[in-house]
Amino acid sequence: MSLTAFNPHRGAFECRHEAAVVPPVDPDADRWNQQAMALTSSLLWPNQRDYKGAVDLWTKAAERKHWKAMLNLANAYAQGQGVERDSEHAIQITEQAMKLGIPAAYDLMGTYHMDGMGVKQDASRAYAFWQLAADMGSPSSMAYLGGKMDALYDDPKAGFWGNRKIALRMLECAVAQGNGLAAYELGTTIVGDRAELSENNERALKTLHEGVKFGNAQSAAYLFGAFDDGDPVVGNVKDRARAERYSVLADRLDRDPDLRLPNLDKVVPLPPAKLPKWDGNKETLIDAAKAVTSVPVSPVKPASHPVSLRTDRAYVPDGPMLPERPQVAVPPHAQTTAAPVGGYPLT
Repeated sequence: MSLTAFNPHRGAFECRHEAAVVPPVDPDADRWNQQAMALTSSLLWPNQRDYKGAVDLWTKAAERKHWKAMLNLANAYAQGQGVERDSEHAIQITEQAMKLGIPAAYDLMGTYHMDGMGVKQDASRAYAFWQLAADMGSPSSMAYLGGKMDALYDDPKAGFWGNRKIALRMLECAVAQGNGLAAYELGTTIVGDRAELSENNERALKTLHEGVKFGNAQSAAYLFGAFDDGDPVVGNVKDRARAERYSVLADRLDRDPDLRLPNLDKVVPLPPAKLPKWDGNKETLIDAAKAVTSVPVSPVKPASHPVSLRTDRAYVPDGPMLPERPQVAVPPHAQTTAAPVGGYPLT
């Protein structure tokens, strides 16, 4: 297909959201996609993962045009997981998703061109695909290109360019879609106090914190270091208690990139909010930061709207927030911290 060449010095970018352009998914196909991902979860030992079973489920879901299942299936063929490796078939499946207008399919095709997987290796064509995907609404492409274009000068050989204004717009658009890598790239780019460069420590801190919610281990690791050292981005105050919590979260997110933490503010709110008490158990901290869904007393009919069924690796599932007051008392964790400790425990 004909592509517009990548232009790192473009002067405009219109933010589009992927969710607004992808087709609705079939509920049964969505369930199969979720089951397939559970069979290949990073929390399982490699010998426990059932890639063959996952491929069978993704194939069924792809037949119903479930776009995420289509791309998962394409990658299974590309990597030879659960099926004999077939790069040509991976390209064919990806092209089918592209015909459906799926931004993520164009993003994936860019990766295939960069890696030379099933096609001739061509970095220029890869960047052209990523540029098109970003313009269509792919947060992954926005995060990648934004991170490449946020420099203060050009160095194409090193793979970066100085187009900070457009880079920030791309990253902001991707963050608005819940992309963790974009939050990390944006947050670390605007750390500082030089207004002419759009630097703002307060905003950077909030953005990196959002990155942790979105499941980005780099954001959690960055905040661990910032609070542990008392960096300017956290007000030049060392806060070992907050640092410890971010460290726990960074370790888990590194091992489980599918994890999302929508209730993060309940376990490690940003200062000056008080830290809730913690019993020191890592699982207590992680579980409290996850989404919480109530178990109904009596069976209820599931929602008919397909969006309510979107609980895959790229989506933070719906669920009520944690209660404002404790339901079960938890012994406090002894700690020394510069941050005040509140009077309610985690549940």
